[in-house]
Amino acid sequence: MAQQSTAVEVKILDKEYLVACPEEEQEALLRAARHLDNKMREIRAGGKVFGTERIAVMAALNITHELLERDTMSDATSTLLRAMDNKLDGALGDGSGR
Repeated sequence: MAQQSTAVEVKILDKEYLVACPEEEQEALLRAARHLDNKMREIRAGGKVFGTERIAVMAALNITHELLERDTMSDATSTLLRAMDNKLDGALGDGSGR
């Protein structure tokens, strides 16, 4: 069965946009729009970037950087946990009673 999309109004940096979105994704879309709006407002308040398009690009770069850092940290955490697991296995033996 195809998902039914409806138009959702989001407001980003004082401008309204209609975005087609499946009903079950609407809350996530609204959260994403609020996050983007906050990032763009932070950049505008900094006073170093002018123009909505440039502010949007800088916000997109910042958000992408945050996501990539989070992924990198997640990978590093997984590697650390695997190493700790291997050390524990070595210290406790392999469970075969040797």
